[in-house]
Amino acid sequence: MENKEILKYIDHTQLKAFATWDDIVALCDEAVKAGTATVCIPPTYLARVHDKYGSDLKLCTVIGFPLGYSCTAAKVVEAREAIKDGASEIDTVVNIGDVKSGRFDAVKSELEDIRKACGGNTLKVIIETCYLTEEEKIKLCEIVTETGADFIKTSTGFGTAGATLEDIELFKKHIGPDVKIKAAGGISTIEEAKSYIEAGCARIGSSKVAPQIMKEM
Repeated sequence: MENKEILKYIDHTQLKAFATWDDIVALCDEAVKAGTATVCIPPTYLARVHDKYGSDLKLCTVIGFPLGYSCTAAKVVEAREAIKDGASEIDTVVNIGDVKSGRFDAVKSELEDIRKACGGNTLKVIIETCYLTEEEKIKLCEIVTETGADFIKTSTGFGTAGATLEDIELFKKHIGPDVKIKAAGGISTIEEAKSYIEAGCARIGSSKVAPQIMKEM
């Protein structure tokens, strides 16, 4: 794979709490020039970015982020508002406390509600692998599949660790055929991105890979 081909897999990301409008514009300009899959930005910036860039840029955002313990109703409203403001891809964090408590019916019910709120838009489910046992990861692979989400995603990038190739291999064994994989968290080099794509990821969340490739080009 040539390095420039990696760009179409990248969700070019800026989710820091202190990200300014200038930071977001710089990110979006890079994404337009590079041709990344999306930009992944805080929901508060969606409407302004959509007004500025229109169809030149595909918008992704996060809900229930980064801790996942917002109530279901809040996540549903977040998803609806994000789509109204121009997002076509939603990355939601599961309720990790419910997962750790074994309340998998509640996890599934919440994801079903968010799936409905997203309509035909892309839904990615962040399971935050660093906090989970292998058994919990497997169970979430099953739930993500059953609820009709489009992607299972490793991490927020705000937890104690990020993506691992071992988790990608585990996902591949336990997700359904219609579920794709997004790796995020700690992927900061071209070679790392390439290794995750070769392992089977359809998306990579990163703030650092696209600028490296563009500099190379």
